[in-house]
Amino acid sequence: MRFSAAGRPLPRPTPTTQPFFDAAREGRLVLQRCPRDGFFYYPRSHCPRCLGRDWEWRAVSGRGSVHAFTLDRVGHDPAQRSRTPLAIAVVELDEGPRMTANVVDCEAEALRVGLPVEACFERVEDVALVQFRPRT
Repeated sequence: MRFSAAGRPLPRPTPTTQPFFDAAREGRLVLQRCPRDGFFYYPRSHCPRCLGRDWEWRAVSGRGSVHAFTLDRVGHDPAQRSRTPLAIAVVELDEGPRMTANVVDCEAEALRVGLPVEACFERVEDVALVQFRPRT
């Protein structure tokens, strides 16, 4: 883990995760796909189901729905206080995998399980963070 100049936590890409973050910088969401078991997330060197190494990176729709969420109304992380209420959600992508990410551009009262969302990207220094916003 590393931190932005403002103190926000930022990922430190590895050789395994670099393609994910490169695509995010281009405004695309890509996931690994195993030819036998389909898409999986988080990035790793082997398929989590069959342990195969013959997966490939594939673009996905970026569409999904909120599976679960919580709201940080206090700002437990001082670097995130200016962003409160901070919506942290588990998003189930249309392709199957679930991702944890922030939901942005959504009033706290409108956030609900089942809310249709789409990926969006926030540039923070040299990295683009995958987030989600309500679909219209």
